[in-house]
Amino acid sequence: MRTPHVVVVMGVAGTGKTTIGPLLAARLGVPYAEGDDFHPQANIAKMSAGVPLDDDDRWPWLDAIGTWAHGRAGLGGVVSSSALKRSYRDRLRAAAPDIVFVHLTGDRALILDRMSHRQGHFMPTALLDSQFATLQPLEADEAGVAVDVSGSPEEITERAAHALSALPDPAL
Repeated sequence: MRTPHVVVVMGVAGTGKTTIGPLLAARLGVPYAEGDDFHPQANIAKMSAGVPLDDDDRWPWLDAIGTWAHGRAGLGGVVSSSALKRSYRDRLRAAAPDIVFVHLTGDRALILDRMSHRQGHFMPTALLDSQFATLQPLEADEAGVAVDVSGSPEEITERAAHALSALPDPAL
């Protein structure tokens, strides 16, 4: 039997991590954890004020996500995290070496449009450019897949699940 991966759904704000994450988790039959829930209140206040987080803000958040992922090793799970820099993904892998990434990618105009129509989220559209400036796409030696965010949430989830099914089993 195939051991489920622990999957980090990553990408800039507005790519649909919070939409695709739960759909992918349901498709894989594993629990979902919302990455934003791991942020300390100070981080949320900073982002709500339009101030980008710095690395010192992100380390405790990434460590909390890594702890969750470590606890799901061999059981599977899906968690959302922007994981924009290689160093952030390395930090997550240090806690949970077998995690894989689903990098949600898309055109800036599409993402900006989606961000401008969502309600009740603390991330303002003004921070999108800083997210793209920070983004370091997955490298060839990183376990993961890139998935385009055009189309419906169901289509995106299907592409992600199909791409993940081609990855090696982490138990092997």
